[in-house]
Amino acid sequence: MAQDETAEDHALLKQIRRRRSELRDSMGALELALAGPAPAGHTAHWVERVHAALVELAGDLRQHVAVTEGPKGLYQDLLRTAPRLTGPVNSLTEDHAVIKEHLEGLLALVDGAGGTEDVEQVRALGTSLLGRIVRHRQRGADLVYEAYEVDVGGDE
Repeated sequence: MAQDETAEDHALLKQIRRRRSELRDSMGALELALAGPAPAGHTAHWVERVHAALVELAGDLRQHVAVTEGPKGLYQDLLRTAPRLTGPVNSLTEDHAVIKEHLEGLLALVDGAGGTEDVEQVRALGTSLLGRIVRHRQRGADLVYEAYEVDVGGDE
């Protein structure tokens, strides 16, 4: 961060790093659940694992949105200190809505999943969701670096 970093800025960036790490962990859990075996006629355990991973991811996503979009969140700070970044901030905010909708749709599909066809559809949509979140995280890390010259991409 720039030389004039405040304790509040430092705390916000620390919280962002923690949330990024938690989000990455829940993404990994979903990836593992999706890749697990789902033998025809015996998909109940697979569905339970995927559902649990999606619920965890949804919670971590809610926390991510709170720390970025909240009244004292990252995006408000960016808009105050670097108004030139309004476009990227708006784009990331829109991403949140799209990701949330995708996640909710996937949860609904998993709740009704039962057959082999459902497993393939859940895997395809889950993989698509993970890709979207990865790209969102990359763009968010780029934005923070552009604004503060701080790398939040790695985890502590």
